[in-house]
Amino acid sequence: MTEMERSIIIKMENGKELKYNEPWILQRADPYVYRHTDGWYYFTASVPAYDCIILRRAKSLAELSEAEEKVIWRKHESGPMSEHIWAPEIHFLFGKWYLYFAGGEKENIWNIRPYVLECQGNDPYEDVWEEKGKMQRAEGDEFSFEAFSLDATILENKGEYYYIWAEKVGVGKQISNLYIAKMENGYTLNTVQVLLTTPDYDWERIGFWVNEGPGIIKHNGKIFMTYSASETGVCYCIGMLTADENADLLDPRSWDKERFPVLRTDETREIYGPGHNSFTTDEEGNDIMVYHARKESVIEGDPLYNPNRHAMLMKIRWDEDGRPVFSYED
Repeated sequence: MTEMERSIIIKMENGKELKYNEPWILQRADPYVYRHTDGWYYFTASVPAYDCIILRRAKSLAELSEAEEKVIWRKHESGPMSEHIWAPEIHFLFGKWYLYFAGGEKENIWNIRPYVLECQGNDPYEDVWEEKGKMQRAEGDEFSFEAFSLDATILENKGEYYYIWAEKVGVGKQISNLYIAKMENGYTLNTVQVLLTTPDYDWERIGFWVNEGPGIIKHNGKIFMTYSASETGVCYCIGMLTADENADLLDPRSWDKERFPVLRTDETREIYGPGHNSFTTDEEGNDIMVYHARKESVIEGDPLYNPNRHAMLMKIRWDEDGRPVFSYED
């Protein structure tokens, strides 16, 4: 199959072109797309300078690639939220708009913690955002957010909201695990943390021992949680956990972990280090994964500071068992 055949161009109703598994929005890592009930798509992501939070909106996925990008918040000059502004996500829950992101401190750039912004109106693109500070753990929780913590996402199930995030533990070469807790409101947890997954396998331990970047998609009564593993270069890849929607989601035994990654580098397609994805739907309701990847195998400098992680789109299909199929084939 030729490169052109792999990059099938779909003509959208608005006349713009949408490409799959090709750079969609350049130099935007950790991409997150939220489709609201009013039909607007909202896009945010990490910017190469790691110094602000951006937001785009459009009526279609295709239009997002050319939509005006607005800075809605900038990092502080010092102290908390003054360095490494990473992986923002926009969500509407508890009747309000929230932005979840991680940030470090100029005085200690690796003192990464999770923070929250709350929109003070109904229009997240135009209205004022207020800082709610660091995400607050539940009473009796002595551990959450005490160490390097980032990549929070929100899971809604049966009217309950759950906060899922990555946090490092241990000494020396620390290990990044994924945790879950139920939420009391948009910036406070209601239950103590529960460990969901730790880097068990060799493909999760390349460079660094990492589970991070959770993303949620639901289908036919099942909840699928993707996550990213290993260092942020060409070895970065995507794993997956599965739970039943009727299970106790705070019980780690409710989640089944895949033995092998569900998506990884494909040199034949020049897609390197796919990871940190989110999910949305296109205008026709088809499931779409939004992820970042590189187009080059050789990375100049530290991969974390190389800007060439691009937001891309992938069609999600479902197999006969109701499981998502992650494929670069269009």
